[in-house]
Order: sequence, then C-alpha cells, then structure tokens
Amino acid sequence: MAEKPILVPKMGESISEATVIRWLKNVGDHVAKDEPLVEIATDKVDNEIPSTEEGILTKQLFQDGDVVKVGEPIAFIDAEGASASAANSTTPINESTANIVPEVVAEAVNVIENQVQAAVEQTINPITKGSGSRFYSPLVMNIASQEGISFNELEKIPGTGLEGRVTKSDILTYLNNRSNVAIQTQAHVVTAAPVSTQVQAAPSPVPATNNQLPVAKSLDNGDEIIQMDRVRKLIADHMVMSMHTSPHVTSFVEADVTNLVKWRDKVKDSFKKREGQNITFTPIFLWAISKAIKDFPMINVSVDGDKIIKKKSINIGMAVAQKNGNLIVPVIKNADSMNLLGLTRAVNELAIRARDNKLSPDEIQGGTYTVTNVGSFGNVFGTPVINQPQVAIMAVGAIRKKPAVLETEHGDVIAIRHMMYLSHSYDHRVVDGALGGMFVRKVADYLEQWDSNTEI
Repeated sequence: MAEKPILVPKMGESISEATVIRWLKNVGDHVAKDEPLVEIATDKVDNEIPSTEEGILTKQLFQDGDVVKVGEPIAFIDAEGASASAANSTTPINESTANIVPEVVAEAVNVIENQVQAAVEQTINPITKGSGSRFYSPLVMNIASQEGISFNELEKIPGTGLEGRVTKSDILTYLNNRSNVAIQTQAHVVTAAPVSTQVQAAPSPVPATNNQLPVAKSLDNGDEIIQMDRVRKLIADHMVMSMHTSPHVTSFVEADVTNLVKWRDKVKDSFKKREGQNITFTPIFLWAISKAIKDFPMINVSVDGDKIIKKKSINIGMAVAQKNGNLIVPVIKNADSMNLLGLTRAVNELAIRARDNKLSPDEIQGGTYTVTNVGSFGNVFGTPVINQPQVAIMAVGAIRKKPAVLETEHGDVIAIRHMMYLSHSYDHRVVDGALGGMFVRKVADYLEQWDSNTEI
C-alpha cells in the first residue's frame, strides 16, 4: 500500500490553521487527482482542499470541527489502490491491496502513526481525562493544559462545534471571559471600602466561580435568541483584538467633491455601454489613497514588537458587506500600479465574488491599508476599527449636497456643493496626529482636485 499524505496547503501569509467543516469523500472512496476531498474554513473564507494524488482514501486524520495546522497531513491516499481497483473493479478494495504492501512503506507508515499518537498523548496527558464522553481536539487540549484548565472545568465550557464539541474559539472566549471576571472581582474588592455607596448602586459583578458569559436574566415574549455563526464570532474576536492592540485615534476631513461627481455623471453611461459594468466612486477613492500613501509611506506599515515594518507593496483592502450581513475584505494588490480602468475592473470583480462568497484565500491576504465605504449605507462618517496587522483605515462617508462658502475673485459666495467626510483611524503607537491628519487631508486634496477632463 503506497500511502501518500494530503497536506493542508498554505492559504495566505497570516493563516496558520483551519477548521474541518465536512468531508466530501469517505474512507474507501476513490479520489481523482485535483478532486475536492474536504471542505475547510479559515478565519476569512471557506475553501475546498483538492487531492494531490489519485487513489483510495485510506485515512481521515481529523473529524468535522477539528482544527488542523497549515502544512500538516489531513488524510492519506493509497496511490496504488487506484491502479489495482482499475485492474479488477469487481474485487473489494481491501482484497486487491492486501498483499501489495511493501515492508519499507508499511514501516514508514507505522513510524508516522506512532509519532502522531505520541504527539496526541503528549498534548493530552497534562490534563486528567476524567470520565467525560465529549471529544476534544489536540489543539483544545493543548490550550487547556497551558492555561491550567482542569478536565472538569473543560467539561463545563459550552461547545459550538459539531455535536457540542469545544472549538478553539470557544475556549479562547472562555479564557477571555474568565480573565475579565477576575479583573472585575479584584476591582470590586479594592474599591468597595472607599466608595461603598457607588459599589452598592452598581450591579454586582459576576462571581469568580461563574465563568460563563453574561446572559439575560429574563426574556420578554417575542424575544429571539440568535446564535452567532462561525464568521461572526471570528469577526468579533478580531475587532476586540484590534481595539486591545492599537490605541485608536480618528481624524476627520470634509472634502468638496463637486468636480468628481459631475465628471462621473458625465461618463457613467458611456462607460457602462462600453465596458458592460458600472463605474462607482470606490476605485477613485482607492486611486487617491494609493497616491497619498506614496506621499506618506509611513502609513503603509505594520508593527512587530518594537519594530516597524515598512511595506514596499501598496495593497488596499476594501470592506464588502456580504448577503448574510457579515463583512469580508478583499485586497487590491499593487493598487498604485493600476490606472483607473484597471482599478474599476478589479473593484467590481472582487466585490461580486465577495458577496457570493467565492473569493480565494489569496484574495483576502496581504493588505497593507483598508478603506470602508460607510456612505453606501447613507452614513455621513464613521470611526472604523483598524484591520490588524495594518496601522490605519479610512471610512468614506455619503456624498451630500450642502451650502458651502467659495472664495472667488469677486469675494466669498455661498454655493450648493457636493460634500463628503473622510474618517481616518490610525494606530497611535506608530502614527502621530500630524502624520494621520496630513494623510487624510492629502487624500481629500486629490479628490477635490479631480480633473473634469479625465478619460477612462
């Protein structure tokens, strides 16, 4: 039996693990090369892992709901089983392959199995397994061991995985809540004596022995409880992490984009007829942001401990709301090298695939700056949360007609203009107010100075 491992492929620079959603093939099934074998989910997108070999699926190393590391084997394929099956399709698979196992390969497989078993035992042994019947993945058991969670405590953690299994997200949420409860309890003890009246008036903190998330004590008629889906939980974790990591500061600028609006009104019909797609304001915003990044390259950085990593590529992510209400950020790679037509095509294509959940892992990785269009929902401005590990994000608000003061050679006049707000949130660890403010002002300048004779 020439068993060959199927490895979890690399799915982006920041993705190190994935969760098994469901197997598309069962043990004993014939699998063609490049045929989808298993469906997995990362913190960004769902994806299928194709088989790199043709043969018979002999082992599934992970079950639905388990977490697997990138680069690790997820299954084994018997490559010789395919030819044996083709030669004698009426013979059961196990009979056709029972006598063709080379001793060297069999010994190698035994070594791999022993290594896997040893790793699992090393991970699980620090915790007393008890008499519980619920399955725990090695990753969950390892986290529990490192954090000093006993098996009895682990059994009490609510699981959102298949058949109530505890996922990585479940145990991390539990640990975060346990830490918060401990902090709240300590604060209560410290302040109770000097500020007794305030403590008595405030709601009592959750007791330290209760490690569950806060829940409503009562529900009114008609109330509905909606369980967060996997993507929503991951978004929530990422946003909390970003606010905890970066001290957010937001600067605002109001821009007069009258020339830009009139230009788009002039060209949109002919562009739609020629290209078969719409031209929106989003590619123009990306164009202005990429030019401003070239003027202020220290916006295009990330932080690694006490080091600042200055990015060479300008890869701009654009937040897209999906049909289910979740958010995803496809990335326009090397946006500064594209002309307006190229940006328009890239924006439209990625936006459509993002809404249909058809993005590839590579298309949501590698962003160095992000823009979100809150104006598409009628919002005037917003205070966006930084998309880690980036250090800045811009929100573009709704374009509205407003009276504005114009300076002319004959004096100041009041005119009806198309105005919009730009909101720039940045990481105050590495971006000071001067840099953050000058950057958003520069973006506004590029939009205000738009040439009404621009061709696309």
